[in-house]
Amino acid sequence: MAGLQAGAPTPQSITVHGQSRVLEVGFSDGATFRIPFELMRIYSPSAEVQGHGPGQEVLQTGKREVELVGLEPVGNYAVQPVFSDGHNTGIYTWSLLYDLGARQAELWTDYERRLAEAGVDRDAPMVDKGGHACSSH
Repeated sequence: MAGLQAGAPTPQSITVHGQSRVLEVGFSDGATFRIPFELMRIYSPSAEVQGHGPGQEVLQTGKREVELVGLEPVGNYAVQPVFSDGHNTGIYTWSLLYDLGARQAELWTDYERRLAEAGVDRDAPMVDKGGHACSSH
């Protein structure tokens, strides 16, 4: 089943901390991660963020204050968050949540690098609401 590999850690607890804007996930291997909603949102697995192929990713900005307003289970392998900016199409498998939690420092560094390369600020409002990275900036 997608999202489940034999022997891969599975969530034992999931807690939404609205005030601190983090999703706390405790896994079967003993690891516990506090994943900021912003990190989840900017690395959403949805086509709106990832595009439909390599090089089509859409750099997300203005997500520092995003909140998690809903979290729905998807079978036994994932959750689908609903964010306060209306984004609700990303399906976060257990392995993706584990990866986001385990690689937070690396992912933040990569995000900051991509912001700098694009010449935009983390808090800049999103410009392209079309959902596709079709421009050549």
